[in-house]
Amino acid sequence: MNALTRMKMNIINKIAETRYVRSAIEDKADLSAFKKKPSTRVVLGISAIAVSYIIGWPAVGALAMLTFYLKKPLIVAIGGPITYGLSHLVFLLGMYLAGADYTRTFLRWATRVTIEKLTSSDLVE
Repeated sequence: MNALTRMKMNIINKIAETRYVRSAIEDKADLSAFKKKPSTRVVLGISAIAVSYIIGWPAVGALAMLTFYLKKPLIVAIGGPITYGLSHLVFLLGMYLAGADYTRTFLRWATRVTIEKLTSSDLVE
């Protein structure tokens, strides 16, 4: 095993020793939370996030086209930042409503799967 491979394995082992990773592996973190029907609050949150993408850059782009067509640069100069700021606020509202449970579940599962693959004997060779 060359020095670079040893260094990679040392880093992977250090990460695998953290409490978060050990907990994800010991609990056999999975995606079972995604099988349950989401609450109305979560659905509203995800919907708000989707709407925020629609009123983000597409709306700013539409304002830019309107500015070009009407030859009124203040439309995009003022409306662009306001529209983009509004989309950011709607996104934050969506994140608040949706909550962190699904994100936490996914990250624990992804951590477990990644570390298990990185520490498998196939990669050591």
